[in-house]
Amino acid sequence: MSAKLLLASASPQRRAILEQLGVAFDVAAQDVEELAAGDPAQVALENARRKARSAADAHPGRLVLGCDTVVALDGAIYGKPESEGRARETLGVLAGRTHDVVSGLVVGDRQAVSTTRVTFRPLTTPMVDWYVATGEWEGRAGGYAIQGRGAALVRAIEGDYLNVVGLPVATLLDLAPELVTPTA
Repeated sequence: MSAKLLLASASPQRRAILEQLGVAFDVAAQDVEELAAGDPAQVALENARRKARSAADAHPGRLVLGCDTVVALDGAIYGKPESEGRARETLGVLAGRTHDVVSGLVVGDRQAVSTTRVTFRPLTTPMVDWYVATGEWEGRAGGYAIQGRGAALVRAIEGDYLNVVGLPVATLLDLAPELVTPTA
């Protein structure tokens, strides 16, 4: 059995966070059907399970990390906008309000959900236009990247910053401390 973790995700943010932690890993991005509606915690966890299960089936014997992140406000899930127009709509809904960034994590047979509260500044049309023009919204749950220019949209966060980036490190290490602490 390989000592390396197997990341069931194509997310460059998740890769960067694992690299920052010094975790040895391989990537096996999974193309699975993801839920897009329902209870945000259950949706994120089920999507993470699907990714992890698919990778584990394809790579028996490996320790697999599946993760999925959704943005939720008033029970609605805001996924990755498919167009500039949808990105504008999503940012308009989030403007001046507090939303949840919810991640489901599965590591082997362990699982958890992490939630971070993010409050957006009130956003003017020129600010939304500026941000959408950056293209940074593409491929991002909620249509923004807090670690980039999207930081200008945020007034405050409560919880794990790295969860908003893409991987809740505190929760990950609660589930699998051996990723950074060698066992005897």
